[in-house]
Amino acid sequence: MTHADEKQRTALLRAILAFCVVAAVLVAALFATIGALNKGIYSAGGFVGQYLDALARADTEGALALDGVQPTEAQLDAAGLPSDLPTTLLRASVLGDLTDISLASDVETESGSHTVVYDFKLDGRTSSMQFSVEPTGKFGGVFDSWRFATSPIAALAVSVQHESTFTVNGLTLDTRAHAVADAPASFNNAATYLAFAPSVYTFQHDSALLTAPPVALAVTQPGVTEVSVEAVPNEAFTQQVQDELNKFLDTECVAQTVLQPTGCRFGMDINNRVLNAPTWTIAEYPVVALTPGEVDFEMPDTAGQAHINVKVQSLFDGSIVTRDEDVPFTMGLSVTIQPSGALAIQLH
Repeated sequence: MTHADEKQRTALLRAILAFCVVAAVLVAALFATIGALNKGIYSAGGFVGQYLDALARADTEGALALDGVQPTEAQLDAAGLPSDLPTTLLRASVLGDLTDISLASDVETESGSHTVVYDFKLDGRTSSMQFSVEPTGKFGGVFDSWRFATSPIAALAVSVQHESTFTVNGLTLDTRAHAVADAPASFNNAATYLAFAPSVYTFQHDSALLTAPPVALAVTQPGVTEVSVEAVPNEAFTQQVQDELNKFLDTECVAQTVLQPTGCRFGMDINNRVLNAPTWTIAEYPVVALTPGEVDFEMPDTAGQAHINVKVQSLFDGSIVTRDEDVPFTMGLSVTIQPSGALAIQLH
């Protein structure tokens, strides 16, 4: 071998050695990168973080696309829920404000599943939620893949007292849309809806006659969460009933020039001779205050004052006096709201 050949061989060996060193460094860097990614974005905590990030961005389609987010029929059945629950609330416009998301813990169990806890703020209030995640193998042969062992989707069981409609985060829904076919009309109604967790949902009712104050509910766990919306008569409702009651007393009762007005809750017994037609007025109307009953709104027997003016002659001595006095009485009523929105008032 000539000196030139030896020199060429040495240069080749050096090049091969350099290539091997660079390849080893690149392979090590690749494995380090894969390891870092599997501990970060492709970890159990990173998987849950993707779900929370999607909710924070109101990307409901992205959130629902993650493995295990949508509850299975078996999970719904285990919770005592039907498989056809409405998905009306699984929309971006209904989501509350989710911010300051941070991983609190990621603990692996003996089975290889992970319990992941995240802290965050819901509409500015600090909260947290626990998630159960399980491995599903690897994709690309190197990256860990995961699914929710328990769906993070919640079921909101909404009970609407004395009404059928309610508003949640600005969306108005009617529970009757999900009632059993041919179900009779009810004074109280209920329906269950699938909803994202975590999120804050504010329930209320505001209509021409009924009002329910806002109820804010922070949902931070899967499964069934119950909420009650109690719609009660508002000022317009109460005033309308008051006006109808006053009108009845004025036109149907005091218009009768007799001692015992027919169908009215007041009257006077006089054992002496009545010299003229009695005149009635209402000195004090019963004040309407409505409370929910079993099938309608009720006003219990409430005090009022009628006033009579009549001349009376004594059968004993013939003296004449004018009975000009208040006559106390009580009156109650019940009210139902008809499908047309009109009130049906029953006096008793």
